[in-house]
This record gives sequence, C-alpha cells and structure tokens, in this order.
Amino acid sequence: MSKIVQLKAAPRARAGKGASRAVRREGLIPGVVYGDKQEPQLVSLTYGEVLPHIETGRFLSTLIDLDVDGKTVRAIPRDVQFEPVRDFIVHIDFLRLGKDARIRVNVPVHFKGQEVSPGIKQGGTLNIVSHTVSLNCSANLIPDEITVDVSGMQIGQSVHLSDIKLPDGVKSAVSDDVTLCAVTAQKKEEEAPAEAAPAEVPATAQKAPAAGAAAPAAGGKAAAPAKGAAPAAAAPAKKK
Repeated sequence: MSKIVQLKAAPRARAGKGASRAVRREGLIPGVVYGDKQEPQLVSLTYGEVLPHIETGRFLSTLIDLDVDGKTVRAIPRDVQFEPVRDFIVHIDFLRLGKDARIRVNVPVHFKGQEVSPGIKQGGTLNIVSHTVSLNCSANLIPDEITVDVSGMQIGQSVHLSDIKLPDGVKSAVSDDVTLCAVTAQKKEEEAPAEAAPAEVPATAQKAPAAGAAAPAAGGKAAAPAKGAAPAAAAPAKKK
C-alpha cells in the first residue's frame, strides 16, 4: 500500500498572483488544501523538500501528512502546475481527506516477465495499452502500483483489468474493462513487385535496313531528297 509522506507546510494569508510570486521568490511553492466540507486553507511548501517526491512519478497517488503549524492534515495531491518554459513547479492543490474517505486515484501499471514470454520469444511484441489505471479505494488502501505478469502470454493474447486480482477494498473506477496490454505479431513489410524489364530482341533477329534505303519520315511518308542531290533515274518505258 502507498506509504504516507510527511511534509511541512506554512500557512499564508494572502491569495492572488502577486502573493504567489512573492512566495516563489522565497524558494517556496504556494498551495491550497481544500475538501472534507471545510474552508480552503492557503499554504506554502519548501521547493527542495517537495521536488524529490514529484520526480518519483507517483506524487498524485501518494498520501501526504501536511504539518501545518504543528497540526497534521491528511491529504492527497490533486494537481501540480508547472511553469511551461522552465518546467518549474508553481502551485500544488491538495485534497483534504476525512476519516474513512474513499477517493478516485490513478495508479501506475508495471509489467514483468517479458524476457520469458513465449509469444515475445516467437517474435511478438508487447503492446502496452494502459500505463495507469483509475481505481476507487479507501484513502488508506491506495496501491503503490498494479503489476501485470506477461510471462505466460502467447501471440494474440491480451490482459484486461478484470484479469488482475486487486487488493481488498480496491475497485475499478470506470465501467469499461480496461485493456492493459497485448502480445501482437510483428507486421512484415510487403515488398513492392519489381517492374518487368522490356524484352530485348536478339541481335541475330534484328533486320538491318537495306543499303541506301532512307528511313521513313514521321507519319509514314518518304523523306524528300536532299537539296542538290541528283534526281533518281526514271524507270525505262516498256517496248510496244
């Protein structure tokens, strides 16, 4: 189950962009804690203390105990805003959790057994469809991750969320049976058929033009004699 992270937070009195910029200039992250039918509370957190937890990739599914002036507030991060150019954390929203609260949370999915999967050994590919799953559970029962064992998968087989045994008290938060992964056959690249080369006529079968014969002009008409050439001799007349 998800471990609980301890973070210190200080209350802040003013809201607004100007007040948030002043907080960030001090190396702090402005934030707000809301929910559990209570008034929202403005807080600030130390940047260097929060950053390692965000870099784990599981921050939004991690329970947080916020120490605000000696009072512990159980919460879960709901949104982390970043400055788009520098990827700098500019604000965090926390959802306050009451006793026995149930929440919807996205949990990462990890896959194991690829190296021994018979389908993958036969040339198949593991196609990961869902890297996270949306679950509904008690705030104290958030799984760290969902593990999918693909070591026995053949080509054409798939795994759905209904195939995974979830911890007690944990249910899918969506009505559809989510596909987690499948082993698919690799598509072979189809080679384009080569164009047939024009048939070559053997040299012995080619007819040489008659000696002195002029090549016919385009359109089938005989070529005119060259300028200055002697006229062709007329055929002798038949004797009577």
